[in-house]
Amino acid sequence: MCGRFAQAQSREDYLATLGDGFERAIPWDPEPLAHYNVAPGSRVLLLSMDEEDTLHLDPVIWGYAPEWWHKAPLINARVETAAQSRMFKPLWQHGRAIVFADGWYEWQRVGDKKQPYFIYREDKAPLCLAAIGKTPFDAGNEAEGFVIVTAAADEGLVDIHDRRPLVLTPQAALAWLHPDTSANRADELAHEGALPADAFAWHPVTRAVGNVKNQGPELVEPVDKTHS
Repeated sequence: MCGRFAQAQSREDYLATLGDGFERAIPWDPEPLAHYNVAPGSRVLLLSMDEEDTLHLDPVIWGYAPEWWHKAPLINARVETAAQSRMFKPLWQHGRAIVFADGWYEWQRVGDKKQPYFIYREDKAPLCLAAIGKTPFDAGNEAEGFVIVTAAADEGLVDIHDRRPLVLTPQAALAWLHPDTSANRADELAHEGALPADAFAWHPVTRAVGNVKNQGPELVEPVDKTHS
């Protein structure tokens, strides 16, 4: 799954990963976001594309709970079922988005404790996490925000957790966002355009990341598991 991640670089750093062949309705802002411990329920910068093929970046609540849903907001959607499910089918068709991230956190049980790990691209490039949500994204809806799409973990990643966020290549991310991309094509992109497990690296990090009040670059730094 994906229940915590880092979104610490600047908007410009993230957008640069997509190249420059697009229009943007996004003000220039080189300041780092410095969000090292993003948790569900917080507002996250979410990338979307409108009918004029223009990119937008809006602060949107991480979590989705439509009026008929009387449980805690959902934060993830399984790629295997989202396109057909009652909950997520409309979002898959008309609410595809991208969450930029530097990496995400997962916890692995070690004895009677849980050890957090930070997982990131081995080349340290920003991640394009596939997401779906309720449009329009600039409406400020407190209940119907977005969820991150997850896939089954494979190879070494499964040792940390059996699920992982669906991370798309920049080219696949732009296609995922495009309003002309059909729901079926989006399903294909989720498989063809996903980064493989060998594109990632990971290391143990401090257990301080378990407290959402903690923020700072030290949260993503590697530590000795016996002293974390």
